[in-house]
Amino acid sequence: MSALPQAFRPAHVEPLPLTELAAALGLEGDPGDAAVTGVSLSSAATQPGDLFVALRGVRQHGAVYAADAVQAGATAVLTDAEGAEQARGSGVPVLVAADPRGVLGEVAAAVYRTRDDRPLLLGVTGTNGKTSTTHFIAGILDQLGVSAGLSSTAERQVGAERRVAGLTTPEATELHALIARMREAGVRAAAIEVSAQGLSRHRLDGVLFDVAGFTNLSHDHLDDYPDLDTYFAAKAVLFQPDRSRRAVVSLDTPWGARVVAESGVPTVTIAQADRGPADWTVRVTEEVRTHTAFDLVAPSGEVLSTRIPVLGQHMAANAGLAVAMLVEAGFSFDELRGALGGPDGIAVHLPGRTELVSGPGAPSIYVDFGHSPHAFRETLAAVRAVATGRVIMVFGADGDRDTTKRADMARAAVEGSDVLVITDHHPRFEDPDSIRATLMAAAKEAAPEHPLYEVGDPKQAIRLAVSLAKPEDSILWAGPGHQNYRDIRGVRTPYSARHEARSALQEAGYAAAPSRDLAS
Repeated sequence: MSALPQAFRPAHVEPLPLTELAAALGLEGDPGDAAVTGVSLSSAATQPGDLFVALRGVRQHGAVYAADAVQAGATAVLTDAEGAEQARGSGVPVLVAADPRGVLGEVAAAVYRTRDDRPLLLGVTGTNGKTSTTHFIAGILDQLGVSAGLSSTAERQVGAERRVAGLTTPEATELHALIARMREAGVRAAAIEVSAQGLSRHRLDGVLFDVAGFTNLSHDHLDDYPDLDTYFAAKAVLFQPDRSRRAVVSLDTPWGARVVAESGVPTVTIAQADRGPADWTVRVTEEVRTHTAFDLVAPSGEVLSTRIPVLGQHMAANAGLAVAMLVEAGFSFDELRGALGGPDGIAVHLPGRTELVSGPGAPSIYVDFGHSPHAFRETLAAVRAVATGRVIMVFGADGDRDTTKRADMARAAVEGSDVLVITDHHPRFEDPDSIRATLMAAAKEAAPEHPLYEVGDPKQAIRLAVSLAKPEDSILWAGPGHQNYRDIRGVRTPYSARHEARSALQEAGYAAAPSRDLAS
């Protein structure tokens, strides 16, 4: 089983007396003379001086690990009334809150003092494109010579140091520690990916974004939310004064107009040229295998002509959103045009986002993280726009996740490809044969004559796809993206789709692109 990624923490934190924390947040219990220098949710991640926060879990209460946390160096425990009964024998002060998770963000903000002297924060939400947009922001900041920070589904970054990420939006304890570490390292501005679950589950509490961005909204996560309206509402809270100061909203899906209508902060809009009027406009000028060029028209009418090293009009839209957010954050459009208008354009690496892993003379293999019907349509259209031969698609569906989108995923895959290979992804605790059967049935119903293969083992599925391909063909492997594991019955088995795709090419006698994978 792979280890959990190591989280960033500041090296130096001024001790916060527990009496001050209890008084500020109205916490019950006797804080004694304890002081804390960190906050942890896991006894395994607890460091000396931490406040260990014990939450009720699905199977048991976190308070059962209070003694382990104290042994690791925790100086106090915060929990609820139920947990307090179990934690009182731990030998350290125990504070009680009616809803510990509900105050977790405020606790972490107080301990790490992230309300003061923090970097400029830019948050991005939406169904698809969040990761790409955050990486575009961080990459552009680097090109401007600005020390940048990043928190995305793929990785965390503090200046030049990068680490593999865990959750899309980290728990509040980790997020505030990350921001504090950024401040300590001299990071001037940071891009943070914001998930609906992160907002609903208090992971963003205590964070105020200078600029919030919205990419799009489409069918996804209906295992967490009963319908799209509820899913939208979870994201919409980002665009209120307690969460952000300003906003840039894409109108490329109809939900963008609704964000604008409900936004409580100053908001500007952006859209692709064929999606209707907006303050900012993205107009694609070239699409080839290795890059996409576009013009970004500012509200003033000024134009930035640039390019990105990935394919797709949707990726150009994400890059345009990143630029517009930076302008809203106070960066000069002229400065951005000077940095990005050269022959290399926006020189950023997007891990597992239509990432080209094949070399010259080989079938073009793109590994992508997209795992929704909308993402499939956008990415398949991007591959089709540059393909000189057939488009072959490989994909599987997540187990124990939104089952209502699976048939639509299969239909989108059939409609956008010439050959389809259905395989396993993260089965988790579901039967992978059953998941594939659902996908196969939907694909056959959508197009009975469509060339269709079922290969459970993804290692063999990509090798089959390569064997079917000619050098002029393109292969899209959707789903795994940057991830370096597969989740099988709760065990994270080390696995890299990008590595397997490169290996499949080399075994077939083709060249593969050099690896840029981030080690776990």
